[in-house]
Amino acid sequence: MVIPIDIVGLDNLIPSIGDGKVVVVESGLDPAKSYFIRRIALSAARTGGSFVFLTSRGQQEVLDLLKAERPVSATVAADPDSLMDVIELGSIEEAGDLGDSSAPLFVVDSFSMLTLSHSPGSLAELMQEFRSRCQKNGTIFVLGTDRGMQDSRSEAIIAHLSDGVIEFHTKEIPDGLTRYLRVPKWTDGKFIDRNVYYDFNGKRMAIDVRRRVL
Repeated sequence: MVIPIDIVGLDNLIPSIGDGKVVVVESGLDPAKSYFIRRIALSAARTGGSFVFLTSRGQQEVLDLLKAERPVSATVAADPDSLMDVIELGSIEEAGDLGDSSAPLFVVDSFSMLTLSHSPGSLAELMQEFRSRCQKNGTIFVLGTDRGMQDSRSEAIIAHLSDGVIEFHTKEIPDGLTRYLRVPKWTDGKFIDRNVYYDFNGKRMAIDVRRRVL
């Protein structure tokens, strides 16, 4: 399954996520990250692909957000709710080996919260398990991480063992708060060596590739 990046402007920079990839979506205290990974899940569902959504937040809260944010589309399956399997966890170990699910997409938000007890070594083993599953079954993993929640070595391991990384940033400027994203590497082997401005109002993300963010 190929999952389109369903955000105008960003889709020109990183059009899609292909089969068998591990993608990390990182941010600080910005809800744009969680919105973005929900959009990836809904983009998969719109084309008929099911997904498992693992979260440290309330299950019903996430389900309500997914249902509220999903677009009306003629291409979506007749029963879109059947494509959504949202599971609330206290740690990633509670998910078992995920072997009982054949879903082509696994979303984990927040991966850093659910792996707080992992040492860098065990975190590397877990990432390798994800990569092995992806390579064997063509599964896609999207991992939402919170900047600063883990030590720098663990953060480096997660980024190194992923196929793509997208970072959401916020910065204080004289005019107020500005938001920008970076893509240090992506699944097709390229990277975007600049800051890309975006705006987010809680319900919609707008990309402005013309605006320069220093």
